[in-house]
Amino acid sequence: MASDESSACPLHGAGVTGQSLVGRRVVKVVASWHVYRGDDPAGPLEVWLIDDRGVAVRITTGSDWCLIAEESQPHAGYDMGDSGLVTVGAIRQETPFADHIGESVLAVREEHVSNAGRVALELSFPAGGVRCESWAGDLRLSATGRHPGSPT
Repeated sequence: MASDESSACPLHGAGVTGQSLVGRRVVKVVASWHVYRGDDPAGPLEVWLIDDRGVAVRITTGSDWCLIAEESQPHAGYDMGDSGLVTVGAIRQETPFADHIGESVLAVREEHVSNAGRVALELSFPAGGVRCESWAGDLRLSATGRHPGSPT
């Protein structure tokens, strides 16, 4: 996969390009969540978009607050002792990706900053989009608007 070295994360590399996601049909989304003392998790730590060929792309944040997008299969959950658990499983409605399962990625827009590399990916689907961004080291996912001419 081609990458732009100037936009690569110095610690984690370039990962997959946004353009390599275009045309993939997302058939499953898996996420990991940090659960501490029974509290509801604030948001996923990472998500995996699994396409119709079984290829999984992991989206998460790096230690330097970059946004990592790389081909990687979901891992199992694990116990962190007094710090809680990390659970891993298929999403239901917990992320904005739920509305786009079964849809193909139409376009991807990436944002980069110097010294950190990629900090955001915005994926466009027929019925809208999802913005993935690193926000103060946390993964933040949000729904974006519908495309003109998409079904309502």
